[in-house]
Amino acid sequence: MLRTRLASLDWHDLLRRFVLIVVGSGILTFGIHNIHQVVGITEGGVIGALLLANHWLGIPSSIVSPALDILCYAVALRLLGAGFLGWSAVSSAFIAGFYAIWEQLPHLLPDLSAWPLVAAVAGGLFVGVGAGLVVRGGASAGGDDALALSIQKVSGWRLSRCYLVTDLSVLLLSLSYIPVTSIVYSLITVFISSPLIDVIVGMGSDEPANEPQVA
Repeated sequence: MLRTRLASLDWHDLLRRFVLIVVGSGILTFGIHNIHQVVGITEGGVIGALLLANHWLGIPSSIVSPALDILCYAVALRLLGAGFLGWSAVSSAFIAGFYAIWEQLPHLLPDLSAWPLVAAVAGGLFVGVGAGLVVRGGASAGGDDALALSIQKVSGWRLSRCYLVTDLSVLLLSLSYIPVTSIVYSLITVFISSPLIDVIVGMGSDEPANEPQVA
């Protein structure tokens, strides 16, 4: 029976997904480590929510982050199936691995702190391409992607709109403790990365990028 199941697998598709997830994880983490963390670009979604909870409620990020991710993945499990969570586990492992690699190296890009607009644009490109490849591979790069894909499943909206809704909601709440000028650069990143993810997911398909393969 095991031999039959192995023979029925589409190894070409499995390899394609695996490569997309690995490459996407590398690009995403490279950008976050070398741009976001250096310049201090604020995020929307789950990352922004945990920063918000930490500021106003004093709850450590080490508690809020896994709690929010678990909540998002629980919703995704019900709506998107176990296959999605399996590929997301692969993505999570490579994201952690790439972070470990980048942290052992000096920053590989110039410090863009003096050019926040350039940093916002570059950061949006890295996040958009990296997360887009991971989602195209049928996984998520974190709770943000799982939540956006779940909203898409229920609403039928384009994926970019789902990302914008979650990111903008958190960024607007972040105005309660972050200067407007800082939020503006984060908005630039969001408005670049969200539609770019949509484009990457829909590449090579005749259909709009409304529902990537996640099973």
